[in-house]
Amino acid sequence: MIGLDTNVVVRYFTHDDPGQTRAALKVMDSLSPANPGFISLVVLAELVWVLDSFFCTTRSEIVQTLETLLASKELVIEQAETAWQALGKFKESNCEYADCLIEGCGNSAGCDYTVTFDQRAAKATGMKLLGRN
Repeated sequence: MIGLDTNVVVRYFTHDDPGQTRAALKVMDSLSPANPGFISLVVLAELVWVLDSFFCTTRSEIVQTLETLLASKELVIEQAETAWQALGKFKESNCEYADCLIEGCGNSAGCDYTVTFDQRAAKATGMKLLGRN
């Protein structure tokens, strides 16, 4: 198994740099269920941020990208169940994917709840809104 950095995954989906795209395609095409690639939750969060911030990718395209990664038999996703649950909340709300992951990671770690100052995140994910003193 080999780990995949965000920039490799970005090149694979965006094809924005010819040389890096060729290298990313070669690596991704070499993966198999017996020799998978590993994608961390940090890579998923960064990928969404890069696609949204730099490539103006639509939310539905980002959802499709995440679904493709999560469903791939050639990839091992860190805490895949948490990533899928975060994707579900992301699809149903206007919350950022990273906030959905933060809440999901806390939940899977056994936290009673996760506190935030972000009203949108609290409403969409079930985090507890922390008041200002």
